[in-house]
Amino acid sequence: MIKHLKISITGKVQTVGFRYSAKQKADELGINGFASNEQDGSVHIEVEGTLEKIEEFIKWCQQGPTNAKVENLTSEEGKIKNYQGFEIQ
Repeated sequence: MIKHLKISITGKVQTVGFRYSAKQKADELGINGFASNEQDGSVHIEVEGTLEKIEEFIKWCQQGPTNAKVENLTSEEGKIKNYQGFEIQ
């Protein structure tokens, strides 16, 4: 069963390659969606995939790439949007 999750990540998550690393991880896991920088300095990610793959992705997001310092991660379920691939916005 496919799930849709909206994820918000705060901390030192911009200018550290977070979105690009997230795309690599999403591609590796075969999940779809997008990652974007928000004006408040956070990163917003929406993903669609199996619960197992999304949980693995969230585990990765809690650390992020090497230079990131994740302070907080929140997520909520959303409606399936049938994303094709994973985009950086």
